[in-house]
Amino acid sequence: MSTTMVRVGPTPAQASSPRPPRRHRHRPPMASAAASSSDGPKPPVVVSNDPQGRNILKELQDDGVDTSYILVAEEGNSPFTYIIVDNQTKTRTCIHTPGYPPMVPEELTEANLFAALDGADIVYFDVRLHETALVVAEEASQRKLPILIDAERKRDGLDELLNFASYVVCSAKFPQAWTGSSSAPVALVSMLLRLPNIKFIIVTLGEKGCLMLEKSTTDASEAEEIDVESLLESLEQKVGLSSSMPKCIASKSNLRISADGVGSISGRLLLGTAEIIPSEELIDTTGAGDAFIGAVLYGLCSGMPPEKMLPFAAQVELVIVVAVEVLI
Repeated sequence: MSTTMVRVGPTPAQASSPRPPRRHRHRPPMASAAASSSDGPKPPVVVSNDPQGRNILKELQDDGVDTSYILVAEEGNSPFTYIIVDNQTKTRTCIHTPGYPPMVPEELTEANLFAALDGADIVYFDVRLHETALVVAEEASQRKLPILIDAERKRDGLDELLNFASYVVCSAKFPQAWTGSSSAPVALVSMLLRLPNIKFIIVTLGEKGCLMLEKSTTDASEAEEIDVESLLESLEQKVGLSSSMPKCIASKSNLRISADGVGSISGRLLLGTAEIIPSEELIDTTGAGDAFIGAVLYGLCSGMPPEKMLPFAAQVELVIVVAVEVLI
């Protein structure tokens, strides 16, 4: 992926002395794998033997990612996205060239699949190439490997993959879009009720941080119910203004958390804050979500509790949005 920073409506002085656009290079959908690569993830994906594909392989190898399980097609083209970032409005325009030929389940041999999953701690899907992803998810589920789903938006095959999910990280708008609920907190309760295998859901909220609803391992059906929106308000009131560092505010454990018209679950609610970035320091948010998910993957594999994992993920994400010429 290549990112070009542009300015809208330059002044005459700017027009008379143009500055070359800044470019950032990114590598979706493998950026999260690179971000969590200390344990050597083995992503069964496909690239072509073209300049883009060779560059993807080299950068992943430089990041310490095991690329021996990546299939290289001699013909076709690797996926590539050119992103135009409006430096004034902080909006993005994506021009995507999908990879061809796409990876199909028949290309993922049983031997390759088994080798890729042997020794794995967790399996991650961004819901692209969903037919092949389902084959991997079914085998991972049989092995009782935890599965994390990146639910950015509705995609083909997402509902099927969510049935295998142990963890979900989703964008701010996804929970309500998927459930039809009135608010994000209510939507999280609805998702945990509809997807019984999920241990927690995180919704990222940009500059507002993130929200996690974690299911308890023990039943709290006898406890008094507390409304999820009221619980969130109580957590927000505990956010102090004295510290700018990301932190986590958690409710008590094993509460009976309810949502009107939806139902209730046993668990706890956690609010992760984000550092406020002055607009002049904000370079580009491209790749921030991938970095956040990569940090969550690392936190899960290293046994971090959520109270530590959420601030850690926010700090990793921060590096992406303020750093210049970031490679993810």
